[in-house]
Amino acid sequence: MAHLHRDYKKSLQLALVITFLFFIIELVGGLISGSLALVSDAGHMFSDVLALLLSLGAITLAARFPSKERTYGFLRAEIFAAFINSLLLMAVSGVILWEAYQRLLSPAPIQSGLMGAVAVAGLIANIAVAFLLHGSHNLNVKSAFLHVIGDAVSSVAVIAAAIWIAFTGQVFVDPLLSGFIAVMIIVSAAGILRETIAILLQFTPRSVDFDTVIADMTSVKGVEGVHHVHIWSLSSDINVLDAHIYSCEQDTAKIGEMKREIKERLEKYHIHHSTLEFECEECADCEVVEPAKGHSG
Repeated sequence: MAHLHRDYKKSLQLALVITFLFFIIELVGGLISGSLALVSDAGHMFSDVLALLLSLGAITLAARFPSKERTYGFLRAEIFAAFINSLLLMAVSGVILWEAYQRLLSPAPIQSGLMGAVAVAGLIANIAVAFLLHGSHNLNVKSAFLHVIGDAVSSVAVIAAAIWIAFTGQVFVDPLLSGFIAVMIIVSAAGILRETIAILLQFTPRSVDFDTVIADMTSVKGVEGVHHVHIWSLSSDINVLDAHIYSCEQDTAKIGEMKREIKERLEKYHIHHSTLEFECEECADCEVVEPAKGHSG
């Protein structure tokens, strides 16, 4: 996990510098040209700046070692940052939708040449930043990456709008495309938001089949059943499991072997932290969890 933080910290720093510079360029260009789409794209870039700042801060915090007061360190910081990023992206897109509606009601003249030139520069910046951030399975970096991809798509729309306006003079396409892109970004952000909420509420990870895990655990020789099973995600790339193992095995050496085998099997589900409590008698307040039919372990 530490290598992920090191790999993306420098990328995030460079991406932050590039994004901030082009946010200024697009904002000034949009105000001069009169293009709402370009100003909207600058707004997306500003949300990218905030997203990258949050991501960078979260990764820095997550890399800190645990302490007596914070036994898991700041691993959840990345999830919280991704949650904020998603909300921010949806809010910015909502503002763009409103502004697009206002522009459709009251069209304004646009300098299509300047609009297109600045949008091309912005697109190049977005592509460069996306290249720096692509490929991460870290949910926080992924949310920042989606910010940038959304902005890149928006830049393409602005370029298309500039070309259309230059040839037809129909300025309505500027707010129309801005609104369409805003809706697309809201949908993407909603997916990240759903994932972060699931992690914060400690739901079973979507990538983990609960019944398959149970079947794998109960198929270990000597295990007669499992109960009090809880599976959740500590961060986007670390799953955790707590379970009581029902077994009448008395040999401590064999119990140790069973525990090692269970933990090895859990690794393929990205469950890197597991607490297994072995019991010779079942808890009175629970039922043994049986694997679903069709799972053979």
